Amino acid sequence: MNIDLIISADDIKKEKVKDKTAVVIDMLRATSVIITALSNGCSEVNAVLSVDEAFKICKSDRSKHILGGERKALKIDGFDFSNSPLEYTKEKVSGKKLIITTTNGTRAIKGSIGAKNILIGAVINGLAAAKKAASYGNDIVFVNSGTDGRFSIDDFICSGYIIDRILEINPEIELTDVAFTAEYVYRQNKDILSFVKNAHHYKIVKKLGLDDDVNYCVKKDIIDIVPEYRDGIIKVF
Repeated sequence: MNIDLIISADDIKKEKVKDKTAVVIDMLRATSVIITALSNGCSEVNAVLSVDEAFKICKSDRSKHILGGERKALKIDGFDFSNSPLEYTKEKVSGKKLIITTTNGTRAIKGSIGAKNILIGAVINGLAAAKKAASYGNDIVFVNSGTDGRFSIDDFICSGYIIDRILEINPEIELTDVAFTAEYVYRQNKDILSFVKNAHHYKIVKKLGLDDDVNYCVKKDIIDIVPEYRDGIIKVF
């Protein structure tokens, strides 16, 4: 078994994910939103690429759906929620179906189709994601969403954290150079927030006053579910 890493949604190639367990990471903030919403009772999540597609899906029964996501880190006009995981409380999402579209995260999820399993990971469920990924026994590839097609420090160190937890389970797993580097970066910077502050993406959300989102998204292992994408839907199976 080995672990590889893809640095952004724009760098996904089918042969890189085919028949592997893919762990999609967009810690600031799409995968953190999905994990939080499902943990708080959301019944399922539909990740889509466009705003028009999101509106079309919920048109038949708006009362059963909530619309969430962002463009340029801001709430989309006509949507119920932005891309802040703190908005997805039990009172607001329990029993609802979430339709989400984001700049980077949903593209990474869709780009991973062809993998044997597609797991949704973040710092907040890092240990659970590590256990789940290791349990399948396949080669693993971390799919970093990145920021606008570019490498992103936040997703990279998040992947490094989960890789570190997988190695605690199975130290014999082989790492590609990029996966080794991600895990090494985490081991040298276990205070994830301090390291993430160097990220371009962090500076964007900081400028928008989203400090509470960041502080939430860097909390390790506060949720123990691992959502999985199957047949177009993300749920806890």
